[in-house]
Amino acid sequence: MNLSDFLLSQVPFSPEELEEILSCFEKKEIPKNTMLIQQGEISRTLYFIENGMGRSYYLKKQGKEITQWFFGSGKFMASADSFFQKTPSLYYLELLEDSIVYTISREKMDMLFSKYHKMDQLGRLVSIEMLTKVVNKLNAIQFQTAKERYEYMLEEFPDIYHRIPLGHIASYLGMTQETLSRIRR
Repeated sequence: MNLSDFLLSQVPFSPEELEEILSCFEKKEIPKNTMLIQQGEISRTLYFIENGMGRSYYLKKQGKEITQWFFGSGKFMASADSFFQKTPSLYYLELLEDSIVYTISREKMDMLFSKYHKMDQLGRLVSIEMLTKVVNKLNAIQFQTAKERYEYMLEEFPDIYHRIPLGHIASYLGMTQETLSRIRR
């Protein structure tokens, strides 16, 4: 989904508003395995994925990667706490596929929020969606069986198995690759 279609699916921007909003974004083609932000850096860019897949992850003390979230086409990708609060990121952001993304700086985003009331509405809708998904994932990890977590993930990301290494999927689900293999059978 391209950025224009996404914005209009959320809020009825006028053609003039939409044109100015889109002019604040920069469209980029970014190759697979590109690290967008390192843990400890302050995230100064918000990404909208038109095509591709990314993930956020952290490292355990033993150096093991734990996937926190996947970001697919038609979704915003950021270390949200770092981007909005200007604090060091707890996560790494990585593109898992060759991707087409739109980028916007925090300064330009703040200008759009100040200028257009409808941008506040968009921010609220996107934030509510993100918060709901985070709460659903937290509930899944706390209260669901491994099989139920797997089924939840397939609803959220239906084509993930064709696109993402199983190790990333297992860590996202909070299980070993062996457990994931058993469930898939």
